[in-house]
Amino acid sequence: MTRPPGLSARLKLTLSYAGFLMVAGALLLAVVWVFLLRYVPETVRWVEPADGRPGANVPSRSDLLAAFAPKVALMLAFLLVFGLVGGWLLAGRMLAPLARITDATRHAAGGSLGHRIHLEGRQDEFRELADAFDAMLGRLEAHVAEQQRFAANASHELRTPLAVTQTLLEVARNDPAHDSTELLERLQIVNSRAIDLTEALLLLSRADQRAFARTPVDLTLVAEEAVETLLPLAEKRGLVVETTGEAAATTGSHPLLLQLASNLVHNAIVHNAPVGGAVWVSTSHDGRRAVLTVENTGEELAAALVATLAEPFQRGTGRVRTDHAGVGLGLAIVRSIAEAHDGGLRLAARSGGGLRATVHLPHLPEGRAGAVAQSS
Repeated sequence: MTRPPGLSARLKLTLSYAGFLMVAGALLLAVVWVFLLRYVPETVRWVEPADGRPGANVPSRSDLLAAFAPKVALMLAFLLVFGLVGGWLLAGRMLAPLARITDATRHAAGGSLGHRIHLEGRQDEFRELADAFDAMLGRLEAHVAEQQRFAANASHELRTPLAVTQTLLEVARNDPAHDSTELLERLQIVNSRAIDLTEALLLLSRADQRAFARTPVDLTLVAEEAVETLLPLAEKRGLVVETTGEAAATTGSHPLLLQLASNLVHNAIVHNAPVGGAVWVSTSHDGRRAVLTVENTGEELAAALVATLAEPFQRGTGRVRTDHAGVGLGLAIVRSIAEAHDGGLRLAARSGGGLRATVHLPHLPEGRAGAVAQSS
């Protein structure tokens, strides 16, 4: 925004300080003048002392004014100069932290997010502003770094199916006798993977932007729907799936929360023990939060590995890998959907092997859920 030039904050503070000092000085001198008038006659009087000493003239108010006015003018001039000089110095000292904050803002605007103010001194309004700005820069720097990593990983993941497709087409072109049926099957597999990845990226972007309408949603029904959809995959792998819990209402997007539950259940199925595995899905609430928990059996997971599983494209090196391992965005999408619904995702390794994934969302009391449902 273009703005017309104006007075600097330092000059404004200087003028304010000098003006206040002038007014205070003028009021003080006015009080002195009024006080002196009480004891000074309007005209010159001859006073004869009682002890017989020679008499003398007492000055009148006009004489007092003639003597007092130059001193008042001199004092006000001194106060004006003192107020301007002192106000300029004091304003510069008071605004010095603001100059550092402005400098840090310019660095950030130029792309240098690593710059920090680190304003020293005791806590006051400027220190609070500087600390808040440093914290904002830290979060912004971490977010930008995460976005850059995500863009690099997404580019790599998208390039892989395209490179495979190009290789298959080149082989087919150089070998006309190559079996076209096998080529088409492999191209279909690669194309399906690219479609799945693109859809996952779009879903992740939609969750991050919070571009959805909020309606009452029962996590228990959502979890049952996800389990019912994925039950054939679990039965094919010989897994036992158990669903328990109580009604846990929240508000949000039913399709997104269904995607969240489906991703958790799918992750628990495909990363499970090869034999005799199980998946447990439960819902609950504590009055403030609605909770969805999905646990599965499997290999022992290190804490360092668990901490990275919700990062985009982290499929968990060392976990059981299958042909349904996905594109590495399942838990990242779960975390984004949970955060978009003002909740969160917590992952923890189970004792004995496997993973426990817990999603907590704001709980909607049953009365409010019914009222919202009727009004909608």
